[in-house]
Amino acid sequence: MNKPKSGIFLLTALFITALASGLALVTASQEEGQITLRLPHSLDPEHVVHKSLLHFKQQVEALSNNQINIQIYTNGQLGSERDQIELLQVGSLAMTKVSISSMEAFVPEMQVFNLPYVFRDKTHYWQTLESELGAELLDAPIDVGLKGLAYFDAGSRSFYTCNRAVQHPDDLSGLKIRTMKSQSAVKMTSAMGASATPISFGELYTALQQGVVDGAENNAITLYKSRHYEICKNYTLDEHNSIPDIIIISQLVWQGLTPQQQSWINQAMQSAVSYQRALWKKDTELALEALRAEGVNIITPDKAPFMQRVSAFKSSFNGTEVGDLLERIEQL
Repeated sequence: MNKPKSGIFLLTALFITALASGLALVTASQEEGQITLRLPHSLDPEHVVHKSLLHFKQQVEALSNNQINIQIYTNGQLGSERDQIELLQVGSLAMTKVSISSMEAFVPEMQVFNLPYVFRDKTHYWQTLESELGAELLDAPIDVGLKGLAYFDAGSRSFYTCNRAVQHPDDLSGLKIRTMKSQSAVKMTSAMGASATPISFGELYTALQQGVVDGAENNAITLYKSRHYEICKNYTLDEHNSIPDIIIISQLVWQGLTPQQQSWINQAMQSAVSYQRALWKKDTELALEALRAEGVNIITPDKAPFMQRVSAFKSSFNGTEVGDLLERIEQL
């Protein structure tokens, strides 16, 4: 995976590119009636998400008779997820796919998705995302210059470790576990009993290899695609988080589109959501089969002790906006 450039350098470089090319902003360029929307993400071309974004590209280009063209950039070529969000805010990129965890710093309400054991099961997960509450949260980024278009499935995150198998939260004691650079992720992992260690995903393979961390947590597809199973041979399906991905578009770009163009994008995105949802389910099953074939010890623990460990952390949000959102989700 290409190493992301720093946010400041990237913002500067892209803004200079915009000025040099004669575009007001490098998000949407128009040439002979065609609009080009640039859509970066941090995953590889074989990932479910990339395939689903290709489906979106094909759909919107067909619906618009090629009036709208989507240019997709993989492997973090245009920076980290935070870089990409900031570039959308100033209109220097059109769209992106990010984890909702990356949105927490921009839209505090999104933190509710980062809390552990928010959803009872997959049915409750989709019921929430497709509810009025899900729509409200999709619109929440408008205040920071962004518009949510749709949620993508990102599975459930579980712990994987290199040496010690984790059957119970006690087994995490003393282990350095890589987390996302999210305060919620750090606090949750610490509540479980591990030493939370935020490291960028691009540096994680080497960190595992060198023993900088003893494990990490992610979904089965990412564990397999990243080849972290070559080092970590234990995968504990505690499923502590089910954090969706979100597709967002710059408000500056969105407002510059005609109602018909907006309709084409929404229609194509809904098709991509259905496509991605089915593909994610299939690829998760294939990933688990492949991990077993590679000798990974797949553990299905009792989740109750894990839930108990994070109950105080979740309760700390009582009486807050995030706590109110959590209560609404639980009532669905």
